[in-house]
Amino acid sequence: MSDPARPRIIAIEEHYQDPELAKHYRPGDGSRNSQLVAKLEDLGEARLKDLDEAGIDVQVLSHAQPATQNFDGETATRLARETNDRLHRVIQASPKRYAAFAILPTPDPKAAADELERSVTKLGFKGGVVHGLTNGHFLDEKQFWPLFERAEALDVPIYLHPGPPAQTVIDTYYKDYVADYPMITSAGWGYTVEAATQGVRLVLSGVFEKYPKLRFILGHLGEGIPFLMWRIDYSFARPGNKPGMKFRDLFTEHFYITTSGNFSDTALLCSMQEMGVDRLIFSVDYPFIPNAPGPKWMDRVALSPADKVKILSGNAEKLLKL
Repeated sequence: MSDPARPRIIAIEEHYQDPELAKHYRPGDGSRNSQLVAKLEDLGEARLKDLDEAGIDVQVLSHAQPATQNFDGETATRLARETNDRLHRVIQASPKRYAAFAILPTPDPKAAADELERSVTKLGFKGGVVHGLTNGHFLDEKQFWPLFERAEALDVPIYLHPGPPAQTVIDTYYKDYVADYPMITSAGWGYTVEAATQGVRLVLSGVFEKYPKLRFILGHLGEGIPFLMWRIDYSFARPGNKPGMKFRDLFTEHFYITTSGNFSDTALLCSMQEMGVDRLIFSVDYPFIPNAPGPKWMDRVALSPADKVKILSGNAEKLLKL
């Protein structure tokens, strides 16, 4: 389907749901309407047809939240392995159209590192994805650093996808509006705060001094961090903070950001100015966002042809070895 007159388009935060894994969720986890579930579970002709109509050449698939972050270690490890194996079979059937990030059993960090290695070296996956908190724990905690050591050794990124805020946060900040505006705890606001906090904490944790080649991906144009970069960087350099923190340098060196679910001209241009075009990667956030508007937006946005090529495919090709 490739047209030599246009750049290749690779979308890297594109979701599906494994029905077998979803059977193990607790009530309320990953609650979605039936129409959305049908799109998440479809990895066949209907999805491929939609990609063709939108002009997207490759989807990098990742499981929708909550994946395996909320199970016990043994259950998470078994389910992650089985789910990744099933996804591998899907990719084998359409290897030119699909690639994948592995779900990781972070409740057992050593097993998560092993599953990342197996998925990359045996299944050909392009990295791993983690959805929000792991049983209430932030990913910067040192119990998870074996996963980071393995990701650096494998030279693959970890996608930090949002998950719901902790219940105590919901109760304190959001509960007054949940009934009328349920998206306040997810894409409307809570996801952004939760994922941005994960990113900030990772920078402050010292993990990048320990693993200087470790790389993460944040969606939704960096969860607001590029817009706040100057203020964050300046604040952590003020007296009273631990000396030597260079937030901007560490974030822009170790993070890539994607356009998933945020087709805003002004936000894109701000992100480019703060991060540099080499750190931006095209994504849609399908099926939570339709495919078609993404390429149309990138076609009309005021960027040079060379920058569009980098965002639409070049940066993903380089980072994910596609």
